[in-house]
This record gives sequence, C-alpha cells and structure tokens, in this order.
Amino acid sequence: MIEYVIYSFLTISIVFNFLGSIALHRFPDVYTRLHGATKCTTFGTIFAVLAVVVHALDMLHRTGNPKYLQMVFHSVVALIALLLTNPTGAHAIAKAAHLSGYLPKRAVVDAYLLKRKEGEKNEPCNS
Repeated sequence: MIEYVIYSFLTISIVFNFLGSIALHRFPDVYTRLHGATKCTTFGTIFAVLAVVVHALDMLHRTGNPKYLQMVFHSVVALIALLLTNPTGAHAIAKAAHLSGYLPKRAVVDAYLLKRKEGEKNEPCNS
C-alpha cells in the first residue's frame, strides 16, 4: 500500500517537472518562463521529497535503522533550502532581465518600470 503512495508522489513530481520544462520552451518571455519553470519545479521537488520521506519513514518503521531518520532530516533540510532559494533566484533573474531592458511583452501595468521612472524624476540634478 505504501508503495502506491510513493509512486503517486513520484508521478506527480514527474508531471510537475515535465510541465515546468514545457513552460520553459513555450512561454513568450523571460518572466512567464520563470513563473512556469520555478513554480512547477518547486512543486515537483516537493512531491519528490515527500516520496523520499514516506519511503524513509516506512523503512525506519520496518528496520529500525536510524539512517532512515537521517534521510528524512536531510530531505527536509534540502526542501527548505529549495523553498528559500528558488523564489529568490527567480526574483533576481527577473529583476536583472528588467534592468537589462527585457520588458514584459503583454503586461498591462509595469509597476516596477513606473517606480523606476518616478525614482529617476526625484533624483537631484548634478549640473
């Protein structure tokens, strides 16, 4: 029974990661590609880690070997690191793209551009 749960988590993980790779190829600009790729890979990784945790807890219950508890701990730490770094990295890439001149193609409102223009107006003149 527990194997079905593990296989279900792995299947969901594969589907999310596959959708993320499709988003990377199909979406029109860097912002939507980042959105699709980071969300899908984050969810895909969450379900992969869940599969590892369920498997490790099952093996810990069966064998009593503490190395499986260590596997759970390492998986959770890796998941926390991913949850912290994935959106941060995506934000940094999006900001770098915006500052480089790659503006969103179909954005109705570009609040970051408006904020930058307001900041330029309020800067004191050097001459």
